Amino acid sequence: MSAITADILAALDALQIRYVSALDRRDFDAWLACFDSEGSYICTPRENEEQGLPLALMMDDCYARLKDRVSYITQVWAGTFEDYWTRHLVQRLECTPNGPNRYTMLTNFGVLYTSALGRSEVLVAGYYQDDVIIGPDGARFRSKKAVLDTSITPRYLVYPV
Repeated sequence: MSAITADILAALDALQIRYVSALDRRDFDAWLACFDSEGSYICTPRENEEQGLPLALMMDDCYARLKDRVSYITQVWAGTFEDYWTRHLVQRLECTPNGPNRYTMLTNFGVLYTSALGRSEVLVAGYYQDDVIIGPDGARFRSKKAVLDTSITPRYLVYPV
C-alpha cells in the first residue's frame, strides 16, 4: 500500500469540512454530494457498536436512502419539529490506506446545538468511522458511521450528525 501524502490528507480533511459545513448550513444537497453513488450513512450508539448490535438511530444503507433522508428533512418533516442549529467540531485521529485510492479515517466529533430560544448545549459527541474513496472529482464518503458516546440526547435527532 502507498503512503498517505500531505495532498491526500488535505483532500480527506477538506471532505470532512465540507460534510460538517453542509450540515451546519443545512445545505442537504451539499451534504449528499459528500457521498459517492454507493454511499451509506449510519448513526448508532456506542453501546450497540461495542456489542455488535445492528440497531441504529439512522441507517441509510445505500445512496437512495440518503436521498430519502434529504427529502424527509426538507419536505416531509419540515415545520413539524422544533428546529435547531448545529455546530460541528471535528478532530482527525487516524487515517490508513484501504486499497487503491481508498482510505479509512477515524475522527472525533462534538456537535453543539442552539435552540430557537438561543440556548446552546452539547447535542452529541462521538467518533466517525469513514471509508473514503478518491476519484476524478475528488474525495467522497463510501460509508460514514457516526458512533455516539452520548446515550441520552437533550433533544431528538432530526439532522444527521
